[in-house]
Amino acid sequence: MAKLLNLLEWASETYSKPPSLSTLRRWVRQGRIYPCPELHGREYMLEPGSIYVDPRKSKMVRKTSINKPPKKGSLLEKLKHVEKAGTIRR
Repeated sequence: MAKLLNLLEWASETYSKPPSLSTLRRWVRQGRIYPCPELHGREYMLEPGSIYVDPRKSKMVRKTSINKPPKKGSLLEKLKHVEKAGTIRR
């Protein structure tokens, strides 16, 4: 297991001009650092490879694929496919 770093050590390794300690603590509370830091006593400890994740820019939700009904096949096969896909779009 790698040695854990506190917030200031991690910020100095990650950024050329590190943010303030209050900003780093706010990022931890908002869940913007991945993997999530652990609170050890009064300070947060992180893994060296932790990264900042901006929730406005990163799309963490997997895109769902749209299931199109088969163009060929019998009516029964098309109806079975619609039941598997869920709702019918009109």
